[in-house]
Amino acid sequence: MIAGLKRGYDLSSLRARKVDINDFADFDLLLVMDNDNYSFLVRLCPSQYRDRVKLLLEFSPSSGIREIPDPYYGEAADFELVIDLAEQGIEGLLGVLR
Repeated sequence: MIAGLKRGYDLSSLRARKVDINDFADFDLLLVMDNDNYSFLVRLCPSQYRDRVKLLLEFSPSSGIREIPDPYYGEAADFELVIDLAEQGIEGLLGVLR
């Protein structure tokens, strides 16, 4: 959370939850950070909604990186990298949505 706060992101109110089978119909896009979560969601997802599951970095092909690493056991610089990569993916996504 500290790395986020340093960049102006207040993440304190966010809470994780498990993906529900209804999420695939309810949401147009389900973004994941890594291949493990992508594979899990694709297996869970009804076939007609599989195109809604995407890796966030699919929207930032110029980064040369396919997945965002888990920084949990890393150092402060690892959290900074995650924010950098997430911002790149989100910027690319916004470009597509515009």
